[in-house]
Amino acid sequence: MRYPPANGLRAFEAAARHESFSAAAAEMRITAAAVSQHVRGLETWLGTALFLRHARGVTLTAAGREFGTAVSHGLGHIALAAERLVAGTRTRPVALACLASVTTRWLIPRLTLFRAAHPEIRLAILYALDAKTPEEAGADLLIQHGVRPNRPALPIINAATRPTCSPDYRDRHGPFATPPSLLGAELLHDETTAAWSRWFTGAGVSAGPEAGPIFADFNLLVGAVLAGQGVGLCPTALIGPEIESGRLICLFDQPSDTDKQYWLLEAQGLSPEALVLRDWLVAMSADES
Repeated sequence: MRYPPANGLRAFEAAARHESFSAAAAEMRITAAAVSQHVRGLETWLGTALFLRHARGVTLTAAGREFGTAVSHGLGHIALAAERLVAGTRTRPVALACLASVTTRWLIPRLTLFRAAHPEIRLAILYALDAKTPEEAGADLLIQHGVRPNRPALPIINAATRPTCSPDYRDRHGPFATPPSLLGAELLHDETTAAWSRWFTGAGVSAGPEAGPIFADFNLLVGAVLAGQGVGLCPTALIGPEIESGRLICLFDQPSDTDKQYWLLEAQGLSPEALVLRDWLVAMSADES
């Protein structure tokens, strides 16, 4: 399909609506001669006259009046669709998909800072679930836990874990002076027992851990640890406030899962607002490292 020249259509629509080249020129902020030139080019392309030109101005021909109605409707639909797209882009929130534990324990306490610095940016915080990419999560950005992904990603939170419990649990069942002494503790597990097995191996303990309660995610696990129900392997970076306040204590400095991080992944073609959030997350993590 061949399309008429866009400049000619715009100039013709304004001139037809005003039935005046000079009024169209004032609206478009160009000269009347330029409007005349654009209309003449459109008439040449169409092979028919759209205006009758006379000393006092111009008047539409029958063909021009019919074509003017069609052009006005067409450009109106385009303008309305463009306005909706622009409005949607301006109001669409930046979507960040995140693990629930990272959201509640790391992101939410810091969101006040971001919103104070960027009140114009709306956010949507989504569950990451098992998504491996932002696209799978329907998000602009994704915070994912594990070893380095097979696509560009930025490490933003250290995921190293350490044996952690409440002071009350230590006082009642401790003191847990050596790693082997933990074999007699109530060990709490995050999803599987494999993490504790790795920690004991790294600490030089050959015996395997007892099969204690298994929690579906870290939010549930840390709740049990805070309640004094046992010892959990906790990502130290996610329990900073509890460590500082003395509500939790790390029993040993020996870490596990040092090959893992919380990674920030970005979708293709981020909006300027999403780029602002990405850079803020990276800067925030750098300040705390």
